[in-house]
Amino acid sequence: MSTLIMIDQPSYGSWSGREALDMAFSLAAFDQPAALLFTGAGVTWLRREQDSADLGQKSVEKNLSAAPIFGIEAIFADRAACQRYGLDERSLIAGVTLVDAISALLNQYDHTAFAG
Repeated sequence: MSTLIMIDQPSYGSWSGREALDMAFSLAAFDQPAALLFTGAGVTWLRREQDSADLGQKSVEKNLSAAPIFGIEAIFADRAACQRYGLDERSLIAGVTLVDAISALLNQYDHTAFAG
């Protein structure tokens, strides 16, 4: 049983995205296949070299770097949303796969959880 967790909230200013990431880590820790899809403003999570010191929060880039350790199968990003937020392959953290056909991706998973 696999789960795709969608995050469409910006990287800072809301806890729902971090809670969704925690859910993905929890699923993977219990050997439940999980993947992440960032769409809308959520793609801002994936920008390289974020500085969150002024916000008093840990960088989401550091959180996401733990995804492979926890066993997260994949990290996907909506290509159109990335373009809207001025992101391309060079500005994204390592390990992100850009996708165009989100509906086809959704069909590959048994469950979808939406953080937004």
